[in-house]
Amino acid sequence: MTLEIEVIGVDSGRHHGLTAQEVEQLCALALASGGIEDGHVAVELVDELRMAELNREHRGQDKPTDVLSFPVDEDGETIGPRELGDVVICPPYVTDLREAVVHGVLHLTGMDHETDAGEMLALQAELLSWIRS
Repeated sequence: MTLEIEVIGVDSGRHHGLTAQEVEQLCALALASGGIEDGHVAVELVDELRMAELNREHRGQDKPTDVLSFPVDEDGETIGPRELGDVVICPPYVTDLREAVVHGVLHLTGMDHETDAGEMLALQAELLSWIRS
C-alpha cells in the first residue's frame, strides 16, 4: 500500500509560497508522525466564501477560518486503501501555509489540540522545526 496525497488548488508552480510537491511532503511527514504510512488524503486551498460555507455547515460558525479537517476512516479498519480524510485551508486566514498543512493533517491522525494536554501543538512545532532547519 502507499500514501496518496491529492492537492487541490495548487498548480505545479508555487502558490501561496508552496508547491504541490511541498504540500505532499508536509502531509507525509505529519502522517508518519502518527504511524500512518498508507491511505488517501486530500488537501484543498479555498477562498473565504467557500471556507465560511464549510465552517457554517460543519461547525455552526458563520465566518471563514484558517483550517478545517474532515477525518474519514479514523479507526483504520477498512478493506483496501484507507481514506484518511480531507484538509481544507483558506490561505488568506493563515500566516504560515506549512503550519496549516501540518496542523490539518495532524487532526487526521486523531490528534486534537482542544482536548489534549498540548501534545498536538508541541508535535506540530517539532515537525515544523525539522523542515525549517
